[in-house]
Amino acid sequence: MIYRIRHITHYEYEKPVTLCYNRAYLLPRDTDYQTCLSSSIQILPVSNQGQQRLDYFGNKAYYFSLEQPHQELQIDVTSEIRVHDEKYARERDLNLNLDFGTTCGQALVALQQSKELEVLEAREFILDSPMIKAAASLREYARPSFNRDRPLLSSVRELTHRIFTEFTYDPQSTNISTPLAEVLSNKRGVCQDFAHLAIGCLRSLGFPARYISGYLETLPPPGQEKLVGSDASHAWFAVYCPGEGWFEFDPTNDNMPAENHITTAWGRDYGDVSPLKGVFFDGGKSQKLKVSVDVSR
Repeated sequence: MIYRIRHITHYEYEKPVTLCYNRAYLLPRDTDYQTCLSSSIQILPVSNQGQQRLDYFGNKAYYFSLEQPHQELQIDVTSEIRVHDEKYARERDLNLNLDFGTTCGQALVALQQSKELEVLEAREFILDSPMIKAAASLREYARPSFNRDRPLLSSVRELTHRIFTEFTYDPQSTNISTPLAEVLSNKRGVCQDFAHLAIGCLRSLGFPARYISGYLETLPPPGQEKLVGSDASHAWFAVYCPGEGWFEFDPTNDNMPAENHITTAWGRDYGDVSPLKGVFFDGGKSQKLKVSVDVSR
């Protein structure tokens, strides 16, 4: 499957911005299950400085600055991605065979004792990160799904399903800075919150988990045309199982991501891979933000 993704971010400021510095995670990365065939980024007004580099996690980070006054800023990114058939086949088979494999107890022992490089690298995703802290409340929420003799992936699949059924998707209930304790208490949030919640639960139990930012192809109801700009960026998570590797889960949609999930970047939490982050000078007290995303085959 080949997808074309267009992601447009448009800012309008109350007064001219005199200077801004920005970092964007909008260029999809290559993974074992997808290949970025092409990618372009256009900045308006034209950026004085623009440079792409790989970050610590292997993501494509794009840095740019605008050093002339401007009252609007637009970042227009177009990418073509090939998602390999192997990803769909792998996740399809796993959904049928999650009751086999490494148990939670075996995974914990391997994570503590193994000297394999892959395991050692995965262990950093057990540590607290700026937006996700291990907590007793998260551990207690997750505990009913986990047993030392139960396969780890089966346990994570149940946790994913519980978040899907017990929490309400509500874009008005949270923002970027809403703490996990509040999300857990109110049982409301968006895909970012649900990914953070699952990661927090897993890390609180001693399992490595990472945050994934990307896109999800959405299809209109039968007989209706797809609206331009109606797609959005998406978030899910992956857990590491020693001897088996990394496996992705999407608690917002209660599934294991397959060919319609396109990865942009991954890190410890949203703060590592936010689509656009930066600082600007002047601009007044208010700004308007409009984001348009199209994912098409």
